[in-house]
Amino acid sequence: MRVLVTGGAGYVGSHAARLLARHGHDVWVYDNLSQGHRGAAPVDRLIVGHLSDRERLEAALSTNAIDAVMHFAAFTLVGESVTDPAKYYQNNVFGSFSLIESMRAVGVKRIVFSSTAAVYGQPESSPINEQAVLAPVNPYGFTKLSIEQLLLDYAAAYGFGFAALRYFNAAGAAPEGDLGEDHHPESHLIPLVLQVALGQRPHITVFGNDYATPDGTCIRDYIHVDDLAAAHIKALELLQPGVALRMNLGTGRGHSVQEVIEACRSVTGHPIPAVMGERRAGDPAELVADSRLAQATLGWTPQHTDLREIVASAWRWHSKHPQGYGDRHR
Repeated sequence: MRVLVTGGAGYVGSHAARLLARHGHDVWVYDNLSQGHRGAAPVDRLIVGHLSDRERLEAALSTNAIDAVMHFAAFTLVGESVTDPAKYYQNNVFGSFSLIESMRAVGVKRIVFSSTAAVYGQPESSPINEQAVLAPVNPYGFTKLSIEQLLLDYAAAYGFGFAALRYFNAAGAAPEGDLGEDHHPESHLIPLVLQVALGQRPHITVFGNDYATPDGTCIRDYIHVDDLAAAHIKALELLQPGVALRMNLGTGRGHSVQEVIEACRSVTGHPIPAVMGERRAGDPAELVADSRLAQATLGWTPQHTDLREIVASAWRWHSKHPQGYGDRHR
């Protein structure tokens, strides 16, 4: 299959693009490099462009005879989405609309969409299944839910086939140690803790230790980035006109902030000082995925469920590339 991966120079997108190629698919990456990195994309298959550029998108789709799209391109910082919602609606919603309309214009009707557990907001129970109420509590979550609804409508009206994959906490890095997380600013827990081990920050701040969890810190479901990529490929291969899939991706195992810090100490051999801070507004005590629907539908099972293994893969990347891809001032 000939696949265009939007946001394919970013964290999850780059891993998906590599795995697609290894599965025999013909892959092109479309990325504006505002968040992604040239070093994460195949040089001869990178198309630099914005989602708002319909002409460039349609040319990328038609010239390369694309059969399907994997759509990862989005802004993802929850806090920033609250302070600057216009940026998120413009890029995430209107950018996705531009992409999907470009697909419709050239007759490409299969898309796997990178959604998020943020569409659930603060669920009443955990683990979370797909029947949970969809009630985002921030603009980021609303933008992703809006795109899911757009795809539902396009499936019904125009015969699009889509999968919206709602994943929890992406983590880890490629086993080769040459692809990994490089966000600016960084907001994910594991790389933040590893930055302490690298001497790039003095300590890690734990936001609240009085939650109703075994050690008082928040619990999250950490899923390895290669497991996410594998699920996207299995979803892609199922898509047919009118098919509409919406499902969770996670391990079903929750780990607390304190457990993550301890795993990082164990893997790196560094003490990693931790400082207790106040709770952050809107942080649920526990977010763990019920991914049985995805496992049954896709024939997919997460292969990397041990927290130390996930941390070790991330440490391999960060210790080899302490400055990431080295293009922070691009």
